Amino acid sequence: MSDAATDTVLGTGADAATDAVTDVTDVTDVTDAVTDAASPVDRVLGALADPTRRRLLDLLAAQGEATATTLAGRLPVTRQAVVKHLAVLEAAGLVAGHRAGREVRYAVRPVALDAAARWMAELAADWDRRLAARGRG
Repeated sequence: MSDAATDTVLGTGADAATDAVTDVTDVTDVTDAVTDAASPVDRVLGALADPTRRRLLDLLAAQGEATATTLAGRLPVTRQAVVKHLAVLEAAGLVAGHRAGREVRYAVRPVALDAAARWMAELAADWDRRLAARGRG
C-alpha cells in the first residue's frame, strides 16, 4: 500500500489533522449552542448540582437577602468563590442582585425554582402513569 493510501486508511495524513481540528471546533460550537439554548429548567438543575450553591440558596432563603461578604462568612469558601457561585445562580434565575449603596445584596427568586419543580412533578406523574399502565397489562 502506498504512503498516501496508508495515511488515508489510518487517518494520519494532513487531511486527518485538519479533520480532527474541524471536529473539535464543531463539538465546541455544538456545546456552546446547547449551553446558550439551555432551557430554564436545565439552567436551574445545573446550578443546583453544586452543594455550595444549594447552601447559598438555603442561607439566602433564611436571611431574606445578603451580600457576598456576609455569605462568605458563613461558608468555608472565599468571597470570590461566593461571587462566582452567585453569578451561576443569577444566570439560572434563582437569585437576583441589586445595588444598595456600595454593596450588592442578593435575594432568592423562587420563579425559576417553581418552574423546575413543576417540570419534575410532571415527569413523576408521567412515570407513574407509565408504570400503572404496565401493571395493568
